[in-house]
Parts: sequence; C-alpha cells; structure tokens
Amino acid sequence: MGQQLNYNHLRYFYAVATEGSIVKASESLHVSPQTISGQVSVFEDYLGVSLFDRKGKRLVLNSMGKVVFSYAEDIFALGTELQQCIKHQGAEQAFEFCAGVIDVIPKTLAVQILEKSFELEGDTKLLCREGDFGSLLSELALNKLDFILSDRPLTPGVAIKAYSHFLGECGLSFYAAPDTAELLRVDFPESLNQCPFLICGDKSSQKINLQAWFDRENIAPNIVGEFDDSAMMKYFGQSGYGVFCTPEIIEDHVTQQYGVEVIGRTREVTERFYAISPERKVKHPGVKLLIDTAQQKFASFMQ
Repeated sequence: MGQQLNYNHLRYFYAVATEGSIVKASESLHVSPQTISGQVSVFEDYLGVSLFDRKGKRLVLNSMGKVVFSYAEDIFALGTELQQCIKHQGAEQAFEFCAGVIDVIPKTLAVQILEKSFELEGDTKLLCREGDFGSLLSELALNKLDFILSDRPLTPGVAIKAYSHFLGECGLSFYAAPDTAELLRVDFPESLNQCPFLICGDKSSQKINLQAWFDRENIAPNIVGEFDDSAMMKYFGQSGYGVFCTPEIIEDHVTQQYGVEVIGRTREVTERFYAISPERKVKHPGVKLLIDTAQQKFASFMQ
C-alpha cells in the first residue's frame, strides 16, 4: 500500500456508504453503477480489506468499513470547511455566520449575544437556526453551524468533535400580573404555595431544578400550564393566569415587554448557559467574539 490514497475512490466508497446502495450512489454522483462498483472494488483491493456486507439489496458497512467511513467523514468535512474559508476571504462576499439557538433559550438573550456578530469586519450575514439540542448538534456535526447557544454542555462521550464553553449563570426572577403582584411579594417564596403557576416544559433543564427547589422549600404551587414556548408562557402570565419565572438576566426586558411585576428572586436555582463550537482547523472569528461578549455580560450582571 505504498501508493498515495486515491480520493476519487474514497468519494465513491463514501457515497455508497451514505446512500446504502450502488444504484443510489450512482444517481447522486451522476455516474454509472458499473463505474461505482468497479471503483469501490479497486479501493478495497488497495486497502486489502472488504468494507461492506450485503444484506438483501443494501450494502452495510462492516467493522472495518465503519473505521474507513469515520475517516472519510473527517476528510470531506475538512474539505467543506476549506471551501467555506476561501469563500469568506472574498472581499465582496458576505461573511456568513451560522448560529444555532436551542429553542428554550430566551430570545432576547440570544439577540443580545448574536447581534455582536454584525461587528465583525466586512459584510456579515447572520444565519440563525432554532431547534432542539439533538437536531442542532446534528447540524453542527455536518459543518452546517459555526456556533450553538445552549442551556446545557455537551454530554460526556458524545460522538461529535466539538467544545463546550461555559458562558455564565444567573438566578431566577418570578413575575405576576400587577393586580396580584403586591400580595404575592409578601412572604415570598412561601406565597407561591397553592398559587397558580406556569412552568416551562420538559425541553428545558430549568423545570427539574425548579421543582427540586420547590421540594426543598416545602412549596407546592398549583401548576396550571406547562409550555415549551417561553414567549407563550409569558403571554399567559401577562394575562393573569399564573406566576412564571425566567432567568434573572432578562428581568428588565420581561417587565417592560409584558407589563408584569417582579414578586421575588432566588439564586438557589440557577440557569447556566453554554456555547458549543465545532473542532475545526480554521475557527470562525465570530465564535470567539460571541463567547467573549456573553461571558462579559454574565460577569458584569453577577457582580
């Protein structure tokens, strides 16, 4: 195996492994199935190992095939990254920054952090994607995102080459409509006992921490609503259907935007925020800028 690796052979192998069949691979690459089959055979002969097992009409990677496929993923991902880097160097090209925001992150906080991307040199085009933790990590793994704003770090052992950056943490602020706020401020947080309460859904890490705090304080709010969409929860709170809470760092925005009043705060329950960035040879300059901006914001708030 003294010859240099033929990357055309690697491309054909990668297409078959991705598509699951020679026919589908030939359609995606616009070459004949015979060409694909022949080139994959040449590639296997070059490596001296078989890479696929046939199961029905599908070709399935065997153990060695999976090893080769993992290297192929890295090689082609790096090629995509190189193309993006060259594209970004063009003076007349918009400098794209692709950011993902976990859907439970308060939108106003995301805006305050992401808007710094427009301070990068040259024209900047911000591409913002919103979704759950798993779907955005998948996009990051495919080099479709430069940055994820998250309420949790990467899980240890996750098979994605990326880094978690701790941005900061803050406590929680609790709000009510003006006609009930004054009464609920008395003996807070005991005043929450049996009080109608609007809570975030299971997607948010806040829910478990909040319920644990209620247990420690021997408080049993009457949960009348559970919301994946934090904006909808705030609108119901604004209409007087119950007390709700948000990260303390966006308190001013919530009171001004929704006309509710703060009835109390706690730092016994904290919200933690992270940036997740891919492991790349060429790092997007926007990543460091946004991480520094967010860390400074949290540091000044908590002083």
